[in-house]
Amino acid sequence: MATHCISQLTFDFPGIRQQIVASFDAAHATTDAGLVLLKALDEKLGLTAGLAAALHDRREPGKVRHSYTDLVRERVFALACGWEDANDAARLAHDPAHKLALDRDPITGDALAAQPTLSRFENAIDSKGLYRMGEALADLVIDTERRRRLKRRPRRITIDLDPTDDPTHGQQELSFFHGYYRSWCYLPLVATIAFDDEAEQHLVGIVLRPGNAGAADGAVSVLGRLIRKLRRAFAGARIRVRLDGGFTEPALYTFLEEERVEYVIAIPGNSKLSKLAESRMAEARRLSDETGESAQVFDEVRYQTKRWKTERRVVIKAEVVRLGDRLPRDNARFVVTNLRHKPARVYDVYRQRGDQENRIKELKLDLALGRTSCSRFLANQFRVLLVAGAYVLMQQLRRHARGTGCEHSQVGTLRLRLLKVAAWFERSVRRVVVHLPMSFPWRREWQTLALRLGAVVT
Repeated sequence: MATHCISQLTFDFPGIRQQIVASFDAAHATTDAGLVLLKALDEKLGLTAGLAAALHDRREPGKVRHSYTDLVRERVFALACGWEDANDAARLAHDPAHKLALDRDPITGDALAAQPTLSRFENAIDSKGLYRMGEALADLVIDTERRRRLKRRPRRITIDLDPTDDPTHGQQELSFFHGYYRSWCYLPLVATIAFDDEAEQHLVGIVLRPGNAGAADGAVSVLGRLIRKLRRAFAGARIRVRLDGGFTEPALYTFLEEERVEYVIAIPGNSKLSKLAESRMAEARRLSDETGESAQVFDEVRYQTKRWKTERRVVIKAEVVRLGDRLPRDNARFVVTNLRHKPARVYDVYRQRGDQENRIKELKLDLALGRTSCSRFLANQFRVLLVAGAYVLMQQLRRHARGTGCEHSQVGTLRLRLLKVAAWFERSVRRVVVHLPMSFPWRREWQTLALRLGAVVT
């Protein structure tokens, strides 16, 4: 018998006297009831509407059943709820929570777009539409933070760029084998901004790049656009750029200096730098031998490579690392900077970029950033931007959860606690009632968020 024809399943568990019957007969029910929170947040931000407005719909109006706004919302909301593939559309077509999120009647409303429609949508977007969409995402995040900070303007804004690998497994356009990652892949470039000494890094864009791109490829273009936007939104704030060791192109340093922005950029070690750091490494070894623990010594030098037109300040971290019973290990690190802080402070500024890795983990593990399985490169860039939209929604949801048990939760935990809630829908003439479980363990946090997003107590 086909499984879809089974009306009931009976279980007989040891230790339980009664039979357990599972019956799939709860009409108008969902497992994503928390989507109403994201819907309220999206209405407040205007995120999906703004992303869709950046795209030009060239379809014949009389033949359109699903607007671009609906299609963007369907994909962004599904990604946020953990439905990462367009094939999942068939499973969600009649889900009342997902229909409600698209402004349709949750019970009698039209079904959502199917996978073929979504696939055609992904492949219809051209490079100009993708550029406008990326600009719209960055503008929305920056403007949202500007309005939040009207009373207390930021003194400093830090931009972090970080490349990562996106393994490919097929005939994707512009996929290449990368020796460092040892796989065929794309190389997305993730951009975030942070304000003053706040730990939160706000995603403002992701650019998908071919698998043979250099770490710094496209960095000047991305930074140029972000710097202009931030200066318009936050006049007078200092802008700082923080990058890892892959961004060593001389043109990048020249660009940052011409733009008069602060920068802290790691550079790979070499024989000349190792020689300059040797006296400090000797001191770190002596301190480590005396204490039996890891030791660090900081210093600075003026340094110039053959490709640089001028000397620049390089901060040295001379470190000896001791881990358990292992032999001590030398660990010299180098950072080029135009900051005037003391060497230890400069390296601490650079070290704080480590939280960027957590943002990338959330994007990859919780929102399927690597689901770039379309054959066309531009279609995969579109998917990446949809993931970015879902992440911005979840990041803003986390911000609204301040003071609750969810304020520091990563995306996967937020989804589990707030979005993946079973409920059934009931509609009368005047209203729709979402019946949530009385035993819902995160009820207090859910209600707090609902009130902050505009719900009222009746």
